[in-house]
Amino acid sequence: MTRLTWFNVTSLTLGFAFLYLPMVILIIYSFNASQLVTVWAGFSTKWYGELLQNEEFLDAAWVTIKVAVFSSTLATVLGTMAAYVLVRSGRFLGRTLFSGMIYAPLVMPEVITGLSLLLLFIGIGLDRGVFTIVLAHTTFSMCYVSVVVSSRLTSFDRSLEEAALDLGCTPFDAFRLVTLPIIAPAVISGWLLAFTLSLDDLVIASFTTGPSATTLPIKIFSAVRLGVSPEINALSTLMIAIVTIGVITASIISKRASVAQQRDEQAAARAS
Repeated sequence: MTRLTWFNVTSLTLGFAFLYLPMVILIIYSFNASQLVTVWAGFSTKWYGELLQNEEFLDAAWVTIKVAVFSSTLATVLGTMAAYVLVRSGRFLGRTLFSGMIYAPLVMPEVITGLSLLLLFIGIGLDRGVFTIVLAHTTFSMCYVSVVVSSRLTSFDRSLEEAALDLGCTPFDAFRLVTLPIIAPAVISGWLLAFTLSLDDLVIASFTTGPSATTLPIKIFSAVRLGVSPEINALSTLMIAIVTIGVITASIISKRASVAQQRDEQAAARAS
């Protein structure tokens, strides 16, 4: 066990302060009564009320949530399938090309990804809107899901699947009843990662969006160019709260699933 030293404590403190102190300041100033975001004029929650009456921000938030939910769900399904093929299918013709195409968006600049998708949508005559943003976000986020699920499948004990097959399960039933519940924490983590990436994306969405679909990051970026308003501080605080609640909830679910899995494994070991 590593012993805590003053150097370690100081490094951790400075690191966490660098990451989270700006967020704490933003949250504090979201309750500022002044219209100037850098001048404190007392505690007030009026900007949250103003935000709830701002239809432009509310419409952008609704578009962002729809895009994030649909794209992360689709990316989780496709990313899990891709991970299963890469880990379980062994060597097959085109495997190197397939794995390279899966991992390429990890290192590809977002500008290139957004521009290439824009040219694709224009070439096939697809009107840009919510649907094109969902396709774009699914394209770049499914690789992250694939990486997370692949790491779990690599350490998965295949004897559990083989036992299920010996007991009469079909390969699909073995995956549905045995493999999927065990790798569920990784799948949930992949979904949350894809959801966060979609929620935060600005560059790719700006290339693939249309006049009828403006996401929240695009709306905030457009508003900030004219000056930071207290409503943006309130909106950012709400986004931080939503993400925090989501992460805590996912951690609790994953922890409970891990405890239940260990309990079932111990019960199976005692029974054998």
